[in-house]
Amino acid sequence: MIDEMRMDQMLTCDDVMRQLWDYLDAELTPDRMAAVAAHLSVCTRCYPQYDFERAFLKAVRAAQRDHPVSPTLRVRVQEALRAEGFPGI
Repeated sequence: MIDEMRMDQMLTCDDVMRQLWDYLDAELTPDRMAAVAAHLSVCTRCYPQYDFERAFLKAVRAAQRDHPVSPTLRVRVQEALRAEGFPGI
């Protein structure tokens, strides 16, 4: 895997950290998904952050199932995000 990658295709820790949420949401290209996965498989610096963020997303999904958000709260949060400049919300 990582041995087969050319050196110019290997990602730095900064590259991986900037793309970690997109990786966890499977929103990267297949090649980039593979490159991030290869980096995480050998990097003792990045893997703990990946593991934490993966567990965080799992906990958020579980909380959403167990405690659905009221429509009123959802609207208030969306309005607050829009007011802070988050587009598409």
